[in-house]
Parts: sequence; structure tokens; C-alpha cells
Amino acid sequence: MEILVYGTINSVSLALMGLGFAMVYGISRVPNFAHGALYIICGFVTWTLLQKLGLPYGLAIVLSLAFNGILGILMYRLVLIRVRGMNISEIISSYAIGLAILEGLRYGGFRGMTYTLPVFMEGMVVIGGVPVDYHRLVMVVIGILLVAGLWLFTHFTKLGLALQGMAQDERAALMLGIDSDFMAMLAMGFGAVLAGVAAITILPLGNIVVESGYHVLIMSIAVCIVGGLGSWMGAFFAAFIIGYAQILSVVFMGSHFQMVVALLAIILTLILKPSGLFGQQKELEDRV
Repeated sequence: MEILVYGTINSVSLALMGLGFAMVYGISRVPNFAHGALYIICGFVTWTLLQKLGLPYGLAIVLSLAFNGILGILMYRLVLIRVRGMNISEIISSYAIGLAILEGLRYGGFRGMTYTLPVFMEGMVVIGGVPVDYHRLVMVVIGILLVAGLWLFTHFTKLGLALQGMAQDERAALMLGIDSDFMAMLAMGFGAVLAGVAAITILPLGNIVVESGYHVLIMSIAVCIVGGLGSWMGAFFAAFIIGYAQILSVVFMGSHFQMVVALLAIILTLILKPSGLFGQQKELEDRV
């Protein structure tokens, strides 16, 4: 029962981490290697608004998510639009932005274990004999609602359908009058907001440290590669595969094997099925 409960919680947290990365790549085909930095900076901005300016928690969350969205848009308009379509340059430039943000935070004094966010709800409940705190249950609910909301948004709104059209066939979308760069810019903004939602939801369970940005980036890449680059629903299902595998590794081998599981998932996927579970990239036999 512990494996079932905490496997689900871990899987939802991985899905929250990876959804923003998957959405940005799926729509714009830009691998946003600053995703982990956007995750961390949202946590630090929320902490600053809450502790230094004394704003209410809800208002601090809204303002930090808005800040993240604007930052994502500026990243695309000022830098990534100039290298879009140049695969290596996209990776290098986005990673350089993320590195500058993370190390800038460290240089600015945001280091150590003193930065924490309050949980949404105090207390705990027992599920099947397993004690679970309320915040983790809220995190699961937020994850499910977020995925459901994204599906409804991309299937029943004009903007969502335009984004979905871009993800399916950019050339056809251009022929229908959809502005490719504008959609990619919006995708970066949405992806940054999703990274912020993940941070606001997950960070209260621990401390806000710069190193978490690198961890989130690796986990997001693992989820997206296993699920299939470009498929955010694939990333959601892959999060459950990796999430349960990590919990099983903790139970039978130790907590230090969690990252090993994620890296092993990347390697095995690239060897056995490079396109991922739901990806649409050509396999080796199709390219030869």
C-alpha cells in the first residue's frame, strides 16, 4: 500500500515537473533547457514576496506565476527566436540562460537550507494504513486538475486548438494564418507558468535550493524522452512509469538510486525506442 500511495504521489510530482518542458517542445520544437531555472526562480520570487514584502500567500503565488510567464516570453522574444530551428544553438542558448539564472541566484545569496514555503494545508490523513500529509494530497489533486484543464484547453478553445495545430503540423498551421513565432512565444510563457505551478506545489515539501533546478531539468528530460518528445500526454504517462520505478528502487535498494532510475530510463528508451512511448519521431529503421 505504501508503494501504491507514494508511487502515485511521486508520479504526479514528476508529471508536474515535466509538463511545461513537454508543452514547450511539443508546440515550438524548442528544447527549453532553462526549465529547471524557471522552476527555482518562481520559488525564490514567491519566498521573497512572502517573507520580505509580507504579501499574502495567495497574492505572492499569483504574482510569481505572472513573473514566470513574462520571463518565459522575454526569453523567447529576446534570445530563442533568433536561434529557433538551429537545434544545437537552441539547446546551448536555453541552457546558458538557465545557468545564468541559477548561478546568479547562488551569487546573490540564495544558498543554504533556510528558504522554505509554507504548505497549503497542515495535518495528515491515513489511507489504507499509510499516513499521508494533506499537502501531498492537494498536490495530487492539482496535478490531475492541471492535466484535465490542459486537455480541455487544447481541445475546446480557439487558442488551444491553434497551439495544437502548431504541434501537429507547423507548415499547415502557417498556411492557415497561424503566427508560428507568436504561438511559440505563448508556449514559452505557458511552459514557464507550468514550471512555476510545479514549484509552488512541490517546494513546500522541502527547501528551495539552487541545486533543485538541475534535478528538475534532468527529471523533466527523462519524463519527456520516455513519453516521447512532443507529447505532453506521453510525458504524463511516463511520469507514472518512472515514478513507480523510483519508489520501488527506494524500497528495495535505497533512496540514492532514484536518480539512477531516471538516467537508466533515458538510456534504455534511447536504445530500445528512441521516439518514446507516444513520440512521432522516426525510428532508426525508418531513417535508413
